[in-house]
Amino acid sequence: MSYLISGMAANNTLRVMAADTTGIVETARVKHETSATATAALGRTLTGSLLLAQVLTKRDHDRVTLRVQGNGPIGWIVCEGSKDGITRGYVKHPEADLPARESDGKLDVGALIGLNGDFAVTRLLENTEPYTGSVELVSAEIAEDMATYLAHSEQIPSAVMLGVHVNAKGVTHAGGLIVQAMPGVSDATLAKLESNIKNMGTFTNAMRLENGLLGAINQALFELDFEANPNALELLWQCRCSRDKALQSLTFFGDVERQEMIANGGQEVVCHWCNEKYLITPDELSKLELQA
Repeated sequence: MSYLISGMAANNTLRVMAADTTGIVETARVKHETSATATAALGRTLTGSLLLAQVLTKRDHDRVTLRVQGNGPIGWIVCEGSKDGITRGYVKHPEADLPARESDGKLDVGALIGLNGDFAVTRLLENTEPYTGSVELVSAEIAEDMATYLAHSEQIPSAVMLGVHVNAKGVTHAGGLIVQAMPGVSDATLAKLESNIKNMGTFTNAMRLENGLLGAINQALFELDFEANPNALELLWQCRCSRDKALQSLTFFGDVERQEMIANGGQEVVCHWCNEKYLITPDELSKLELQA
């Protein structure tokens, strides 16, 4: 099960949110048939969208859409996360891949995304118009770009960690952490937090070595008195597509185009969010034509 833990630390001067998204990222990998490096890029962005939804929204069904686009071979990444823990996402070129970095052997997410692009966040809140803010990509490694967005666009000083570990069988660990500085936080607390994060290595390695998500949180907040909220939030991959929406999408085609679909034995509609395929039959197309 994927889940999110939230809480406070350092006498309520640090706000903490952390997620284990291993199951969600593995689901995304299978649905989109992503390469290893594309899996890592998509997984970090999915995790980031879920964490941002906790920071930037208030109601259960409020959502944020996170779009990351540079000049690298993956094209763009788009992910949506909601306050109630629902997420979905996709990449333009799921097959794109690159060799591991020579310096440390890690997946080269930054090069796959590329720079000369932006990190954009759209908030879809109840009873309000969508609002989008963006910053230029700093590293294209997602976590640093997310921290930059929060600092510049939202004026929220934050430490961000995101990670995905993939082997030949699939995703073994995926997750992330946001720690926000609250009013009254001391310089000593911030220095300790910075030191802890610097010394812990990757977030997924901490999850593996420190007995899961809570162990990784405790390592990041060592000696900062982390207190978790009593109930974890279950996180789910769940698309909002449906057969009815697939049918509705075909009403935008003209009569001639729909007649061609009927003559060809129907039309397949593919949801770009989740790769679900809907085969619309000629009979359904004929009825749709009468309703249009």
